[in-house]
Amino acid sequence: MPEAAQPTIDVPGTTSHTLAARDRREGALRYLKAGSGAPLVLLHTVRTQAEHFRALIPLVADRFTVYALDLPGMGYSEIVPGASYDEPAMRAGVERLLTELDLEDATLFGESMGAVLALTTAADLPDRVRRVIAVNAYDFRGGIARSGLLARAVVTGVRAPGAGPLIAGVEPKAALRKILRGGLGDKTALREDYVAELLQVGRRPGYPAVARGVYRNLPSLIAARSRYPEVKAPIHLVYGERDWSRPADRRANQDLLTDAAFTQVPGAGHFITLERPDVLAGIVAE
Repeated sequence: MPEAAQPTIDVPGTTSHTLAARDRREGALRYLKAGSGAPLVLLHTVRTQAEHFRALIPLVADRFTVYALDLPGMGYSEIVPGASYDEPAMRAGVERLLTELDLEDATLFGESMGAVLALTTAADLPDRVRRVIAVNAYDFRGGIARSGLLARAVVTGVRAPGAGPLIAGVEPKAALRKILRGGLGDKTALREDYVAELLQVGRRPGYPAVARGVYRNLPSLIAARSRYPEVKAPIHLVYGERDWSRPADRRANQDLLTDAAFTQVPGAGHFITLERPDVLAGIVAE
């Protein structure tokens, strides 16, 4: 694991692995692995990591070999100075996992940013992807800023020139907790040990530059919608009733992907994995 860092929380039944970098331009990627069966690749949201799926993994590991990836620079994947964090760069990390581990017949499951990456990766690697489950795809304007006034102020500040790097390096626990709760229908679904884990990652050397790079490149996730019709695998779109996306945003993706299955989870917000892992496990098992 890069920088000898260790997570503060445990995901039962998983082992941690590192996909080595092939050259200096790309960093090592860390992922959790569990279970047996056809591959299921889990891709996390903005500002989170593989541990985001700790309640979901035990529910699906009896039927799938699960690979929960720390996206480039996030979680405990290596931080490469000057690296890009736009959608194509993030997608390249996902594609490295599939190709270097030679995963075939894979189900790609992504939430938020991970949903966009699951869809665009499936467009690039049709021979390796069996199915895509896209949960609360982060492909609309506003995004996390719709969590509330605090989130809007933080994201705007982090992206700003001049003061942006300083703001990115300051992340009070109360502020992070409030922003994440803004993405939940059930506020109790956010566990304090998970918030502590995210804060530990946020203190990694170089992580403020990652956070700033991700937030500044959120428009590239919106642009990636143009790739969705290229996906040949079956798609299941999942939205929380209280997701940051608006009904019009959801209908736009349904209109774009007319053959996709569609599920709306009553009462759930943006982080359905934290609130209703049982519902998502049922969708994965279909």
